[in-house]
Amino acid sequence: MVMKGDGRIRTGKRGEELAVAYLKSKGYRIIERNYKCLFGEIDIVAKEGNTVVFVEVKSRKSEDFGDPQAAVGWEKKRKISRIALKYLEEKHLYPCDARFDVVAVKMLPAGNTIELIQNAFELAL
Repeated sequence: MVMKGDGRIRTGKRGEELAVAYLKSKGYRIIERNYKCLFGEIDIVAKEGNTVVFVEVKSRKSEDFGDPQAAVGWEKKRKISRIALKYLEEKHLYPCDARFDVVAVKMLPAGNTIELIQNAFELAL
């Protein structure tokens, strides 16, 4: 039985797999995937050097709805910021350098493209 939204979930999971491989190839060390707390979920928590990086992955299988990174609006930034603060508190990582990156994955018939946007946004509360 195929549930509505299953395709979107599969696209998201595949996008995350591609993003993890890409980040590793760029020297990121993956600490955690799909970290969940009361406020929601962060796709990837990684380290680049001494910096903790909170990564939001956005994936698309078509260009009908624009670039994937455009889906990270003000509310999403606010939500990710709250989750990141909770993560840092829970893991006793204060004080530390931290930032927010977005990985935009396009899985098109012509091939996959991956774009890493470092420092995609500032802490939004």
